[in-house]
Amino acid sequence: MPRPGITSSPLFWQLASFALFFGAWEIAGRWPVSAAFPPFSATLLALLEMIGDGSLGKAYVSTLQPLLIGIAICGVAGIGFGIGMGLSRTVEWFTLPVFIILQAAPMAAIIPLITYLYGIGLTSKVLAVIFLAAPVVVMNSYKGIRNANPSLIQMCRSFQGSRRQEILKIILPHAAALIFTGLRLGLAMGFIGVVIAELLITPTGIGDLITYHSSVADYPQMFAAISSIILIAAVSLHALERVERRLFPAEIRGS
Repeated sequence: MPRPGITSSPLFWQLASFALFFGAWEIAGRWPVSAAFPPFSATLLALLEMIGDGSLGKAYVSTLQPLLIGIAICGVAGIGFGIGMGLSRTVEWFTLPVFIILQAAPMAAIIPLITYLYGIGLTSKVLAVIFLAAPVVVMNSYKGIRNANPSLIQMCRSFQGSRRQEILKIILPHAAALIFTGLRLGLAMGFIGVVIAELLITPTGIGDLITYHSSVADYPQMFAAISSIILIAAVSLHALERVERRLFPAEIRGS
């Protein structure tokens, strides 16, 4: 039986797609498509320079603080609200419309209101993260509870299981995968929220680097800052996805 070649490896095709993307970026930058669009090589050198001089690290110290605080709050309160909505029709009736509206609300319109109420400090940035991440976390937790296997719930009741046993041994374990997915997607929205906050509320952290280098027409540095936030978000979400696959079997994840 012939051994599989290197082209049959998923890693090969992933690396090939990256090479194709960065190659196209380099060609487009040297064309040039626009004077404000640098080639990939210049962006990479700018990124390494920012890492070397410490400016990128200092920016992320400021950026990650509101992100982590906001995601921690969403992880506790958001999951709590989602579970409460899934278990209680009364809680669902009062809170579900609020989170549906928050999902549809344009963030760029909400941030000026947050700034007016809470100023331009850390609180406003944390709230920006929460407003984007909380609806995703809550709705996934809610759907996880509501989509628990009805056959298992019915079996628990037929064996005279208590409501507490039904929740702790059937509903929550079955909903755990979707709740974890909500946290992962909430983190993705949190990255968006914190960058928008830094661009619209006050220029600090990675948003400050983007704004400053754009204002002085240092486009390689600007693209390097933008690329760094995309890279960190992608790596973080990929790591969480791998953890999710290890923790929960495919039949629970629904994949």
